[in-house]
Amino acid sequence: MNKLLCEKNALKASVIVSILLAFPTMTVGAMHIMEGFLPPLWCIAWGALCIPFIVKGFFSIKKKVAGNSKTLLLLAMCGAFAFVLSALKLPSVTGSCSHPTGVGLGAVLFGPTSMSVIGIIVLLFQAILLAHGGLTTLGANTFSMGIAGPFAAFGVYWLFKKLKTPVGVAIFLAAFLGDLFTYVVTSFQLAFAFPDPSGGVIVSAVKFLGVFAVTQIPLAISEGILTVVVYQGIKKYSRPELEELQAI
Repeated sequence: MNKLLCEKNALKASVIVSILLAFPTMTVGAMHIMEGFLPPLWCIAWGALCIPFIVKGFFSIKKKVAGNSKTLLLLAMCGAFAFVLSALKLPSVTGSCSHPTGVGLGAVLFGPTSMSVIGIIVLLFQAILLAHGGLTTLGANTFSMGIAGPFAAFGVYWLFKKLKTPVGVAIFLAAFLGDLFTYVVTSFQLAFAFPDPSGGVIVSAVKFLGVFAVTQIPLAISEGILTVVVYQGIKKYSRPELEELQAI
């Protein structure tokens, strides 16, 4: 019964992804950081920083899905969840856009390093198929959305779980703060590459944060609520798998 429900959920996620892929593509100059926007040195540096996390994440996934195909289905659902949410580009101020990240759910279920692998796969497909982000900025976008955000989400979830906070509250705060931290890191990535002529990196980072804060806070709240709803649904039908992953 659980296997059938998991297969149905995976099928639904695939349908949603297919619908999104049918949308017309467009280029935006914002989150993720678009193709060709960063100087080559920063593209190489952020890409190099991602490598150890991705290698660690690959072996973490291999260990967790070994001998249990249902766990692999859950991982695929987390990837589809992140792909769909992070592809929802919404208008922001100053001609930019914002979007949810969807990485908090996977970070809670599979750990932060696993989401580095999911994150780079999601971002690679979005860069190629949706013109969202870019190949030269893949390392920078992976570091912010696939590494920094999931680590923040997992840390928040672990902390509030230790404090005996209701699981729904812990999940909400993990997804909410993981989303916001992704944009904080992205703002600093842009500030490092383009420091303010008079105020330096900090002043530039404040300017970038100000651009996204207006729309990102309500988006992060929405993502937190949606993540709680999806987590409760997974717990209802896949409780043994969540117990195996120590995510319950």
